[in-house]
Amino acid sequence: MDKKIINHYLQFGTFTNPGCYKEFLQNLPDDVKELGNLISHQNIHRVTLKEGNTKANRDKRYGDMNKFPWYRMRCEDEVLPNTVSMVAELLRLDDRGFLPNRKVENKIIVTCRNVSILMASILKSKGIPCRVRSGFAPYFFKGSWDHWINQYWDIDKQQWITFDADGFFDKTIGFDQYDIPEAKFNWAADTWLGLRNGKIKEENICHAAGFNGLMPALWAVFYDFYCLMNYETFYNQLPSYIHFKFDKLTEKDFEEIDELAKLMLDPDKNFDEILKIWDTKKKFRILNSPLVGDADHVKWK
Repeated sequence: MDKKIINHYLQFGTFTNPGCYKEFLQNLPDDVKELGNLISHQNIHRVTLKEGNTKANRDKRYGDMNKFPWYRMRCEDEVLPNTVSMVAELLRLDDRGFLPNRKVENKIIVTCRNVSILMASILKSKGIPCRVRSGFAPYFFKGSWDHWINQYWDIDKQQWITFDADGFFDKTIGFDQYDIPEAKFNWAADTWLGLRNGKIKEENICHAAGFNGLMPALWAVFYDFYCLMNYETFYNQLPSYIHFKFDKLTEKDFEEIDELAKLMLDPDKNFDEILKIWDTKKKFRILNSPLVGDADHVKWK
């Protein structure tokens, strides 16, 4: 692997920056599986909280959801968007640290994006190259669902190890969640191109908000593009020209995204080309969000 690429994934971004908590994170377990299990005891997924003590939590592996305070936000992604805020809140709730027996009322409610950001930050703090990836997981329910996971560079095996620390998965998924086979995750670029050439059915690609097919795949391509560049953009932050404007995109727009996706099929081999796009293609970089709209970007058009 090119040393430049390894060094790139050792760098912190806006969201993975540990700030004053770097030393605290360095003292967490070094083993990735042990670390992932510990992190899974610090948070509850919003869906798990919503479903209570049923389905994934029927054995209360995440704790008794009836004990979660009624007045707490039931999804804290928006107020805890980065490593610093997540660690600070966990220590505010229980200043003893990251605990394997953390009480339900002292856990944070975040989704896969936040978990993967926290895991990347911890491993980077330990000097282990790590990156967040966005795509679709076919191992949850029927269909393949939008999901964010991680990859870390194994210096002994000289390869990326893909893992999912967003919960405790049992053996029914058919593989080790801390060493996911390449074919067991639907990468954003593969999914987009598979939908475009008709090899993947739109109804099989699912988004938690109720969308299917090309639109959530388009979002995932840009999420993954940003993740590869160490900027793990928030769900509601998308390039201005596609931000809930899917019906306005042209075939030329789609073909342009096809070219980006083709490069992302092998992001290491094509790293320089992807980085060049990142540095030069403004339409891919100008983000909209609930607080920033088209009018704020007029001078860039």
